[in-house]
Amino acid sequence: MSLTLTIHPKFTSSEKAIADFLADFEHTGEYLTKGDRNVIKKATIDGVTLTIKKFKTPNFFQALVYRYLRESKAKRSFEHAIQLIEFGINTPFPVAYAEHFRGGLKESYYISDFVDYDLDFRVLNHSPLYPNRDEILTQFASFTFKLHQNNINFLDHSPGNTLIKISENNTYDFYLIDLNRMRFETMSLKKRMHNFRRMWLSKKMVRIMATQYAILYNIPFTKVHDLMLSYSKEFQGKANKRKLRRARRKK
Repeated sequence: MSLTLTIHPKFTSSEKAIADFLADFEHTGEYLTKGDRNVIKKATIDGVTLTIKKFKTPNFFQALVYRYLRESKAKRSFEHAIQLIEFGINTPFPVAYAEHFRGGLKESYYISDFVDYDLDFRVLNHSPLYPNRDEILTQFASFTFKLHQNNINFLDHSPGNTLIKISENNTYDFYLIDLNRMRFETMSLKKRMHNFRRMWLSKKMVRIMATQYAILYNIPFTKVHDLMLSYSKEFQGKANKRKLRRARRKK
């Protein structure tokens, strides 16, 4: 296997060590996720703890698309991370990406700094009594507002893709992961509220975040709240119907 490795200038001294790790990816490092689609490992390379994501091997058609028509998920993740950091948005620092082409794309990897986070957003969905939950949601609304003000439409803005670190004085740092699906475009109010739909928000969560977002955007609370709630309910309704259909097919 011959990988093409593109590395961030800050990590050029570790290029060979990273390449050696990828060459023996199956037998080294610690599994964080071993799914049918993607595999994520953790490893310490040259004294730095890294997260290495191996993307699912694309089918024949997808492989040709990634070769000739669209950048790979690994490359987009790397480039989007650099752009986010330039805007002051937290994401694990982008270290490198690697691609293997043989006709089409065969394998691709994204390597980033390992973030030792305290919780992800899913905890807030499932634990209404989580300590200081309302304040975390308020600060998350401010974080998402900053995304939108910088014309960032994070298409996979979902609970599992937001890591949260607890800082001092009741402040929280949010880190975005799984960055390959992102647009940089002008964000209207409808696009902004539509961007919250995948967060699986309860009515109370919507109320808390809409309050903060409306203050920052300087528009009436009802405009923000009604749109955010409408998009959230629509998304959850469709998702639940899909689950029911899948459950019925399995019977």
